[in-house]
Amino acid sequence: MHRVIHPKFQNYTQTLDSFISNFETEGEAFGNQQRNSLRLFKLNNITLNIKSFKKPNAINKVVYKYFRKSKAERSYLYANKLKDMGIGTPIPVAYYELTTKIIFGKSFYISEHLNCDITYRELTTNFDIDNYEGILRAFTAFTFMLHEKGVNFLDHSPGNTLIKFNNGEYKFYLVDLNRMKFETMTFQKRMRNFAKLTTHRSMVEIMSDEYSNLINEDYDKVFNLMWKETQDFQSNFHRRRRIKKKIKFWKN
Repeated sequence: MHRVIHPKFQNYTQTLDSFISNFETEGEAFGNQQRNSLRLFKLNNITLNIKSFKKPNAINKVVYKYFRKSKAERSYLYANKLKDMGIGTPIPVAYYELTTKIIFGKSFYISEHLNCDITYRELTTNFDIDNYEGILRAFTAFTFMLHEKGVNFLDHSPGNTLIKFNNGEYKFYLVDLNRMKFETMTFQKRMRNFAKLTTHRSMVEIMSDEYSNLINEDYDKVFNLMWKETQDFQSNFHRRRRIKKKIKFWKN
């Protein structure tokens, strides 16, 4: 077992080890368990969120062992980097990797659990949220800040931004961090980064208006590319789903 624990949590090493060893039988299941497993554990007065990543396929067992950082390690490293940059994300605690001498096994990422008021996903389904447009504009400003700091959050999707209400202001926290690049964000990359967020044209219109003001670009230029990237993503997404259904049909 390989582990890296944040210096602030070094005194709890034995307890954290126990959480990982007993992950399947202890803790409280949290959220969707279909792909990766999330469980909550109590550490004194702190709630920890432990994510057990799905076992990689045969190829990735070799890739993660010798050539590429695991999802858990990337999550931990990126969380620390985001914190250093002043970007919201739950506090990183540790990551664990279970391996043999030859291949990679499983990995776990531990962070403090953050209780949020809503996620961005609620904005795509409930248009009656108080100050709906203000929240959406604040989220757009948050995304603009990421871009200005050179953060390309590749999983910028509805469930991966937590939102907390703070006396009329809004704070945003990124989760599911293992797919991220730190690079100069071209205009094309900026607009593509909005592609997974919604299918609603009305939301894209608001985000385009806010972003065009922040970047000092023509609204039509921003909207046309943001909407095109959104439509292209949806088209590709549904095409991939149709292909998967056909493959499953022939397998059955």
